[in-house]
Amino acid sequence: MASVAKILIVEDDAHIRRLLRAAVQRAGHGVVEATSAREGLSLLDIEKPDVVLLDLGLPDRDGLELIQPMRSRSNATLIVVSAREDTAEKVAALDLGADDYLTKPFDTEELLARIRTAMRHRTPDQETERVIETGDVRIDLAHRRVERDGQDVHLTPKEYGVLAELSRRPDRVVSHAQLLRAVWGAAQEDRVDYLRIAVRGLRQKLEPDPSRPRLIVNELAVGYRLSARG
Repeated sequence: MASVAKILIVEDDAHIRRLLRAAVQRAGHGVVEATSAREGLSLLDIEKPDVVLLDLGLPDRDGLELIQPMRSRSNATLIVVSAREDTAEKVAALDLGADDYLTKPFDTEELLARIRTAMRHRTPDQETERVIETGDVRIDLAHRRVERDGQDVHLTPKEYGVLAELSRRPDRVVSHAQLLRAVWGAAQEDRVDYLRIAVRGLRQKLEPDPSRPRLIVNELAVGYRLSARG
């Protein structure tokens, strides 16, 4: 792959840790391992990883409590890898600042795909200058311009706001609350109906078949994901 990452695995289960290590080393990445929250925070400061794979069920501290400290101390991409399937847990992790959430048991190829996406789009300082191309859609964030098949697409301000937020994190789920706060403001973060109307409009304008969306993908009860593959 084009980018080689240093990956910090924070996981107390030895079997899962071995599985993660084998997968990421097979892809050519470097690995650092922690078995507790305290060790994970320490290695985050010392090793300065590009990606953190974080378990939530740690012996000394709930992993959810680590997300904000990690986010404040590092710009590493943070992917939660947890057996917790509850929608509220996923939403909480994303709202606290996690970049993605993968539920155990997981497919190692999907994990590696998530890491590749994280490394491909790890350019936070140049975020507003990026151009995202997916399928026949081109999104120019610097010039607030959207094209489909080379033709300009007119979007309402809210539609563009939602698309821009998703474009800044392609192939990563963005929660309903995150999108609503960013586009409508914190006072409207419970108005999922506003978001659904905007997404419906985007699909009508950008999807070949709005009834079978491939560009803006629904993560049931959690949020939306912009597919970078179109």
